[in-house]
Amino acid sequence: MHQHTESINSPNNLAPRFSQSENVARTMSSREIADLTGKRHDNVKADIRNMLADLKEDVLTFQGIYLYGMNRQQTEYLLDREHTDCLLTGYSAAMRMVVIKRWRELEGSRVIATLPDFSNPAAAARAWADEVEQKQSAEQARLQLSVEVQAQATKIHSLENLFKEGMTHTQFCKGLNGVNVMQVGKYLEARSWLYNESKSGTRHRVGSSARDKYMTEHQHEVTPHGKDPFISYTPILLKKGAARLYDLYLAGELPMMKTWDGLFTHDKAVRGAA
Repeated sequence: MHQHTESINSPNNLAPRFSQSENVARTMSSREIADLTGKRHDNVKADIRNMLADLKEDVLTFQGIYLYGMNRQQTEYLLDREHTDCLLTGYSAAMRMVVIKRWRELEGSRVIATLPDFSNPAAAARAWADEVEQKQSAEQARLQLSVEVQAQATKIHSLENLFKEGMTHTQFCKGLNGVNVMQVGKYLEARSWLYNESKSGTRHRVGSSARDKYMTEHQHEVTPHGKDPFISYTPILLKKGAARLYDLYLAGELPMMKTWDGLFTHDKAVRGAA
């Protein structure tokens, strides 16, 4: 995040930068967007150029320069909140969320509206200390966002390894350490994802609240020996349903085995090899 401010120097060159008003012009650089979203910087810049072309706006208005490597000049773009939001409409929900959180962090911190009395050494020292604390807070927020981005990336990677098209909820949950897969069906019944159409309780169907949202059904004809054929339905987990089950797993809400070791691992095979 870039902040345009006026620089005022004290005789001791200790004066920090302050804004003349609270309406501080804030921008987010293409480099920071790339860092937050995990996208390559050159791809983010290409996205910005395409967006500005669609908006019929001059790309040079948003262009900035930074030094890279052996003091080589590189191009970046500085976007205000509206243009950042416009850019994010083409990105995934996870990417949009981390950038939105970053904007919220920075908009929540207000720059001092009035200048301190730099003729007063104590006031100047306090102002300098305040700016240092603000920088430290901003860095902590950036690091926290980096952790959140990494956690989101780990989750997406785990789901890609765990989920395969055509999986049942039981097959998916077998990859989650500690889950009592024999009880997952009853758990999903309680959440209205499933219901039983037989008295024996062995023939699950997908409930209306979860149909085509979290689960779907595969059907096939079954012909028991000496009996009339009938249509059998198999509940199948959709990708969004797998993501929801995974969230419930990490929240500790799925039925767990009594012998569970308390570890939320993504793959039992990986855990066993550790």
